[in-house]
Amino acid sequence: MPSAPHRRPIRELPDELISQIAAGEVIERPASVVRELIDNALDANASEVVLRLSAAGVRLIRVEDNGQGITVEEMPMALRRHATSKIGSLQDLESVGTMGFRGEALAAIVSVAEVQLLSRTPEAAHAWQLDARTGELKPAARAVGTSVEVRELFFATPARRKFLKADSTELVHCVDAVRRHALARPDVGFAIWHEGKLIEQWRALDPGGQADAGLRMGEVLGREFAQQSLAVDYRGNGPGPAVRVHGRIGLPDLARSRADQQFAYVNGRFVRDKVIAHAVRSAFEDVLHGHRQPVYALYVEIDPSRVDVNVHPTKIEVRFRDGREVHQAVLRAVENALAAPRAGRAASPVGVDPPSTPFAPSPVGLAKTSPNPIPWHQDGLSFQDRPAGSAGFAAMWPRAQEPDRVADMSTPQAQALPSAALDSVLPQGQWPLGRAIAQLQGVYILAENQAGLIVVDMHAAHERIVYEGLKQQLDQAGIASQPLLIAASFAATAQEIATAEQAGDTLRELGLELSVLSPKTLAVRAVPTHLARGDAVELARSVLAELTQHEGQRVLTQARNQLLATMACHGAVRANRRLSLEEMNALLRQMEATERSDQCNHGRPTWRQITLRELDALFMRGR
Repeated sequence: MPSAPHRRPIRELPDELISQIAAGEVIERPASVVRELIDNALDANASEVVLRLSAAGVRLIRVEDNGQGITVEEMPMALRRHATSKIGSLQDLESVGTMGFRGEALAAIVSVAEVQLLSRTPEAAHAWQLDARTGELKPAARAVGTSVEVRELFFATPARRKFLKADSTELVHCVDAVRRHALARPDVGFAIWHEGKLIEQWRALDPGGQADAGLRMGEVLGREFAQQSLAVDYRGNGPGPAVRVHGRIGLPDLARSRADQQFAYVNGRFVRDKVIAHAVRSAFEDVLHGHRQPVYALYVEIDPSRVDVNVHPTKIEVRFRDGREVHQAVLRAVENALAAPRAGRAASPVGVDPPSTPFAPSPVGLAKTSPNPIPWHQDGLSFQDRPAGSAGFAAMWPRAQEPDRVADMSTPQAQALPSAALDSVLPQGQWPLGRAIAQLQGVYILAENQAGLIVVDMHAAHERIVYEGLKQQLDQAGIASQPLLIAASFAATAQEIATAEQAGDTLRELGLELSVLSPKTLAVRAVPTHLARGDAVELARSVLAELTQHEGQRVLTQARNQLLATMACHGAVRANRRLSLEEMNALLRQMEATERSDQCNHGRPTWRQITLRELDALFMRGR
């Protein structure tokens, strides 16, 4: 038999081992050191921060700032564990407003690397240099501010070095650490040097609030993000002080396969927070294609006493006192930004040229008058004649009750209106999506606006219009239904019959009425009013399948939009359906007034702008 294991006595760990265990929580790689040192520089009110690296930070990390410096008397204390000037009581901890506060970073770095501290205050005649290993303190030359030099990272724990990646990978992480700070502090200049070469630089911008933040985003995240993003600014209405959410979100077309361009800040601190990430993803839910990830830089401002930043040694996680309030504020902020149709307005931030990409909206504003209006009179032009007896696009909606009034164009009840009525909504010369000129292959609508040519995927566009209308109806008073003159019966599976019986209330709330005719037959007796011209049987089968997947009643709270999207897809105008010019123009006007009409329910774009400049380039005009 194996002998019993020897029992070890309980004893205190030596200080050196304690320091190295603590360092393992804070210092994971060179980028961790960079993050902590820049936190300290910003807390010292620096306006310029320079990072110098060698071997991607393994051989050398040097952070220089022009902050307020450290007095010579406090320099040895700054390197001790749990020594800080940022908090002094539990009350301070519960309302932290600085980037650092734990007093662990410098001590952790000293335990795994060779560190020298060089600092000078405005009152000092010269700087002082402290060697953390020997404790030697001597006079030195330096302007006001602090430099922290870290050499031979993990020299005391060589096993940790083996877990580091290639220099190129570690360098990327270091640059990302600075980038996160740069996005939060446009008033601070940042420079990164590697092996004596300047690889990144972001100059300080004059303090000016949101405009400067937009300029810094364009510099840090690139011109494409600046052009293809929307401004966000929302103030929530909670029980306590208001939660403000501002920043920019990338258009759905800018979404990526990875979540590597998502920047969330709480009171200026970069965080990875599930509450914020889930809220953003929920807002993008029905405008993203597939499993694409949104791109954003969002800033949450909240009373420091209502958020706990003392959750993790790296300070990258937070805990909100009222997570639901923050979730709703972020959700509403992003939803509001995505809701407004982008037709007719540029989405570029302050200081950035208007977009010129194919998806860029026309610069024609809803309230601006064109200096050179297009002659909008049209006798008729179409690649396909409308077939006799076609119900037409206008028949998708009931006629307005008052012919002399314009129908509400934000809901599916709106109809194809004559051009005179459309003019009363918006003058023809100011239609952002222009006037229809033709239908191509029964799939696309071609329209002419002041910027050039608009190409619209008519099924995708109409699907979004119907979908938004169904959502609006369900939110207000439930979806109106229309009884069928003759019930549509169909052979059903046992699962479909069981679902129809169990989810009868849910089906009626969605405007569908099903009844069981026999153990193997169902009948559709009523359908949503605005889907009355669709295939009732196919609609019923799709809805039953969704209800089965989402467990009946749960669909209205957790999968409501997915179900309504399925219904809208069945009700939207199909490809190869020929439309008249009047019907095409009615669809364009609906798109201009419908929320999120730039993407269909599945996240695909509904329209594209091809500018005259791009058309000229195709034919080499002006060369």
